[in-house]
This record gives sequence, C-alpha cells and structure tokens, in this order.
Amino acid sequence: MPDDQQLLESWRRGDEDAGEQLFEHYYEGLARFFRSKAGDGAADLIQRTFLILLETKSRMREGTSFHCYLYGIARNVLYEHYRGKRRDGERFQPDENSVEDLGPTPTTLMAQAQETRLLLQALRHIPLESQLILELYYWEQMTAKEIADVLEVPEGTARTRIRRAKQLLEAQLEALADTPQLLQSTVTDLDSWAQHLRTALKPR
Repeated sequence: MPDDQQLLESWRRGDEDAGEQLFEHYYEGLARFFRSKAGDGAADLIQRTFLILLETKSRMREGTSFHCYLYGIARNVLYEHYRGKRRDGERFQPDENSVEDLGPTPTTLMAQAQETRLLLQALRHIPLESQLILELYYWEQMTAKEIADVLEVPEGTARTRIRRAKQLLEAQLEALADTPQLLQSTVTDLDSWAQHLRTALKPR
C-alpha cells in the first residue's frame, strides 16, 4: 500500500486514482475537524480544502508531512470562513474568539454520555485556535512537532500552546459541569472521553 507521499507524487504526475485515495483516507478526519467547529457548513469547507490542495499540491515544501500540510490548509479555510461571517468592523481573532462567540450551526450529541456532551461544550467555549490544537492533539494523535508544522510556529511555541489549551479546557469544564462528580469523571479520563467525542463526530 503506497504511503501519503507516494500517493501525492503519483497525483502530481496525473494519477487521479491516487488523488481519490488521499481524499478517501482523509475525508473522515476533515469532516470531524470541521463539524465540531462549523456544524452543517462542514461539507462546503471540506470541498474547499480539497480544491485548494488540488491547486497547491505542487508547492508543498520538501520534507513537509502531507498530513500536516492538509490540516494547515483546513485551518486556513476555517479561519477564512469565519472572517467572512463577521460584520463590518468586527475582527476575527482565533486566539480570542471561541466557536460559541462566533455562533455557527451547533453540533448536537443528544444520545451521547454526559461527559462527551460536556467536553464538546467546553471545547466550543475556548478560543478557536486552542480548540483546534486540542483536537489535533487528541483526535488526530499529532505530536507537538506536527502541530507546530500545521500552525507554522517553532516546536517550543506549539508545546506552550498545547499546555495553555489544556488549562483553558479544564477551566471551562469546571465552569460548565453540572456536578462535581461529572467534572471529576470527565477530567480523570479525558483521553478516553476525547476518543468518545471523536467517534461521535464521525460523518454519518
């Protein structure tokens, strides 16, 4: 089975089949990435991401992971989406504005455990950049180095932002939890609940 880099090289040479394999491999992850932050607008943003990838695939830097390059495009597409939704004079600041501030179509998880719903709610209340970082860290299993590549910052800066994002998430979990028991259950097994939420956001 060819890896991402081999598929990308084949795609660059005109092999449409290779491009289709990349699309199929990453569709679910991108759907999850956008659905948690843009609700029903996810499908359009996925399409936009792959169109930009198609236009820029020949410009990917040597040594760059395809995975990181793709999510870097997705991040830019998401931010452009929110810039376009701001009213005249309103600034979009991903390190300050949360999804809750920006008000997209909400994602509902009515059938899920309380901890899963609480985690999604807390993620939606922290700054968008912090939410994005934690989702890459927990859901896509990215290392600090890979997250640094997506954000286009030094690895040390990425590590600092991961720590800060975790602190912001814990503060929101504490503020939003209905009971101390729910807070304790969520925080104690955060990795597991993050995986539950990852599964819950899988495209239908």
